[in-house]
Amino acid sequence: MHIINELLQEIGSGCVTSTAYDTAWLVRLGSQAEDLSKPALEWLCENQLSDGSWGARGIFYYHDKVICTLSAMIALARQGKRTYDRVQIEKGLQSLGKFAAGATGGLSADPNGATVGFEMIAPTLVTEAEELGLITQQADRILGRMAKMRAVKLEKLAGKKINRYVTPAFSAEMAGMDGQNALEIDNLQEPNGSVANSPSATAYFAIHLHPGEERSLEYLRRVVNSDNGAPAFAPIDIFEVAWTLWNIKLIPNLGGLDEQLLKSHLEFLRINWDDKTGIGTAFKGTIKDGDDSGLVFDVLASFGVMQDVNTILEYEEVDYFRCFFLESNPSISTNIHILGALRQAGIKRDHPSVKKITRFLRSVMQPAGFWFDKWHASPYYATSHAVITFAGYDDVQVESAVEWILSTQRSNGAWGYYEDCTPEETSYCIQALSIWCLHSSTPRVRNSIRLAYNWMISNPNAQNPSLWIGKALYCPSKVVRSSILSALHLAEYVQ
Repeated sequence: MHIINELLQEIGSGCVTSTAYDTAWLVRLGSQAEDLSKPALEWLCENQLSDGSWGARGIFYYHDKVICTLSAMIALARQGKRTYDRVQIEKGLQSLGKFAAGATGGLSADPNGATVGFEMIAPTLVTEAEELGLITQQADRILGRMAKMRAVKLEKLAGKKINRYVTPAFSAEMAGMDGQNALEIDNLQEPNGSVANSPSATAYFAIHLHPGEERSLEYLRRVVNSDNGAPAFAPIDIFEVAWTLWNIKLIPNLGGLDEQLLKSHLEFLRINWDDKTGIGTAFKGTIKDGDDSGLVFDVLASFGVMQDVNTILEYEEVDYFRCFFLESNPSISTNIHILGALRQAGIKRDHPSVKKITRFLRSVMQPAGFWFDKWHASPYYATSHAVITFAGYDDVQVESAVEWILSTQRSNGAWGYYEDCTPEETSYCIQALSIWCLHSSTPRVRNSIRLAYNWMISNPNAQNPSLWIGKALYCPSKVVRSSILSALHLAEYVQ
C-alpha cells in the first residue's frame, strides 16, 4: 500500500506523454517563441521512427501514423534549416508513400476508427503539404474515402461558430488558413489561455489567429513536457485523479491507505462537480462530458460521496448515453462508466436507462464477445471495464467477454492486442478476472490470474506503448500505473 500512497501524492498535476503531432505545432511557433520551437524541433528529430514515420512506438495505428508524419514533415519544412532536417523529410515522404498506397484499407483497418478530428484535420494538413511541395496529387490516396465522415461532422456544425463551448474547438487547427470564418476567434480560449486544453490547437491560435498572444504562449510553456515535447492535451488533472481512484477502489480491504490524501482528492472531484452538467477532464474546463461524469460519480459514490444521479441522466439519448454533444459516434466506455454510476446510485438492472445501455452494448459487441472503444486502441480496456461493471449486477451480459479474455491470454500469461504483450493490457485483464473471481470463481480463472501475475512480476520494465486515442495516440502514465498497481493487489487478494 506504500506504493499506492506514493502515487496518491503524485497525481493531480496531469502526466501525458508527448506526441509528434502536438510537438510539431510547437515547432511551427518559430521566432514567436523560440524557447518552445527549437527544443521541440530537436524532439521531432530524435523521435522519428526507424521506418521514417512519426507516431506511437510499438503499435501501428494508421490514423496516428498519417497525422503525426504529415504534421512533423510540415513543421520541418517550415522551420528546419539543416541538411539533416531535409533528410528526415525525405524519409518521412518515403514512409508516407507506403501508407498512401494502402490508404483505403489502412483507414478501415484501425478497429476503433479515426483518431480525434482526423476527418477534419487530415485534409487541412494534406492541402498544406501540397502547397509546400511535399506531396503532389496524393490527397485522395492518403485520405481514402473520407468524404462521408467529413460530411457528417460538417452537417452537425452547420450554422454554428466554433467556440470554447463546443468540442470541435479541440481541433480548431482544422480551419487552416482559409476556414477561419468558422471560428469565433475571440471566444475560443479557456481561462488558462489554451484552446480546449489542446497544445496543437493553442499553438495554431498563437500562430494564425492572434500571433504571439501571450496567454496562449504562457499556457504552452506551462504544459510542455520535460522532454521538450507537447502532450496530447493538458491539463488532465480531473481525469488523472478520477481514473486513478477508480482503479484503487477496486482493491478489497484497502488497509493502510492515506486517508487524508484520499479525502483531498475526493474533495477536488466534488468541488469541480456541476449539478447540471457533471464534470470534464480538466480543472475549470468549459466542456463537461458523459465519460468523466459517469466515472467520477462512480468513484465519489464508492467512497460515500453521493451526487444527484439526475445529472448523469442528462446525458441520455434515444438509444445510448452520449459522451459529448456533436459526437459522430457514441463511446462504448462512456456507456459502461455511466452504467457504473447508475449501479452506484442503486438503480436496478430492470430500469429503462440501464436496459437501454445493456441493449446498446449488446448491439455493438463484437461477435467474439468483446468491445472496441473510440478512446482506447486496445479492446481489453473497454471489455475489462464492462466485466467489472456488470460483475455481480448482471453476469450474463459479460460471460462471453470473460471467455474472450481467457481465450486470448498468451502462453506467457500476458495479454496484448497488437504485436507485443503490454503491462497495461495485462493489468486490465487481471482486474476484470479478479473482480469476476469474487463473484464466480473457477480454477481456470484463478490459474489465468496466477499466470498473468507471474508475468507482471517477472517483467517489471516492460514498456507500455501509447494506446489512448486523442488526435494522436498517447499514454496517461500515472493512470496506467494505477491500473497496474490495482491489478497486482487484486491478483494477490484472489490467489
